Amino acid sequence: MRVHLVQFDLAWENKAANFAAVERLLAASPPSPGDLVVLPEMFATGFSRSLEVTRQGSPAESEEYLSALARRLDCMVVGGSVGSGSDGRGRNEAVTFDRDGTLLARFAKLHPVSYAGEHLVHQPGKEVIPFRLGEFTAATFVCYDLRFPEPFREAVRRGASLLIVIANWPEIRIQHWTTLLQARAIENQAYVIGVNRVGADPDWNYPGQSVVFDSWGRILAKAGDQECVLQAEIDPKAVSEWRRDFPALRDAWWGGRIPA
Repeated sequence: MRVHLVQFDLAWENKAANFAAVERLLAASPPSPGDLVVLPEMFATGFSRSLEVTRQGSPAESEEYLSALARRLDCMVVGGSVGSGSDGRGRNEAVTFDRDGTLLARFAKLHPVSYAGEHLVHQPGKEVIPFRLGEFTAATFVCYDLRFPEPFREAVRRGASLLIVIANWPEIRIQHWTTLLQARAIENQAYVIGVNRVGADPDWNYPGQSVVFDSWGRILAKAGDQECVLQAEIDPKAVSEWRRDFPALRDAWWGGRIPA
């Protein structure tokens, strides 16, 4: 599978401008049918805490855009949107669409960032959601979730070999971004995709550094601090072979065999 990580400067609270930016970047670097396209957390608005702007209405503009993009490109597409929680707050979500535009998975961020007041506007998710994505079993996560290894291990325990993190990860803590993504790959013997943004919003600067790690923790592709579409090839057989040849997961505390 070929993956395309769309790293760009999110226009603040401007969905139309962000949709146009995605179109511009993918037109310059078009994917092929069957590829995977991944966009950042809250790609349509930036990391705003204004639910009147970010929360999906009817129609759900961001998700309708992602679904239409998947159909038009004949690709699988992952992107960030804000849904409605059960208590009046929103839910910071990663949504994944299949090549025909149907929804494959909806994951809500497990750990809203209390440091930034996100917990006041976004209700935390409750579960990891592994799902079939092409030849992989995948699981998505959102930004701050990366700091907590337990949900990643749960995804792998349930068969995941591809872990996808969409983010608005600020420059001040960018060393943590790369280090933690690599750690999730090494400890879980899984591909890890991390998609970040560039530019700035009213609170932080963002340096990009989107990256793809293989199941050994080796960098397959890494972006700098400019807009781009980062590409890499990933192969489920490589994960299966590494887990077979070095069966560390079999020795994990919960025991048992990990699905390849």
